[in-house]
Amino acid sequence: QVQLVESGGGLVQAGGSLRLSCAAIGRTFSSYAMGWFRQAPGKQREFVAGISWSGGITSYTDSVKGRFTISRDNTKNTVYLQMNSLKPEDTAVYYCAADRHGLGSRTDGYDYWGQGTQVTVSS
Repeated sequence: QVQLVESGGGLVQAGGSLRLSCAAIGRTFSSYAMGWFRQAPGKQREFVAGISWSGGITSYTDSVKGRFTISRDNTKNTVYLQMNSLKPEDTAVYYCAADRHGLGSRTDGYDYWGQGTQVTVSS
């Protein structure tokens, strides 16, 4: 069992930056691949970025490549999403999720989810 708690969301102007954090409560955090997803009003939840259990493999959706960076610190049971050059279309609720089977981009492949944190980018 893993409990996930996101933080770091907020309101930022276009071009600005935010860093999201996701703290995991559980003994086996380091054995899970982790992902960040987002859901905008009226849209389906979509994959943003993912990282393998060791941190050695990362994956990004095309729209955030070069702007977002996912990382993890297994000593702190935390995964991060550094978001730079934010755009209004990045506005969404951001969720972190844990996948015990390995890094993937499908929402139904993830086993545990946080409650989400709101990111709003103004133009």
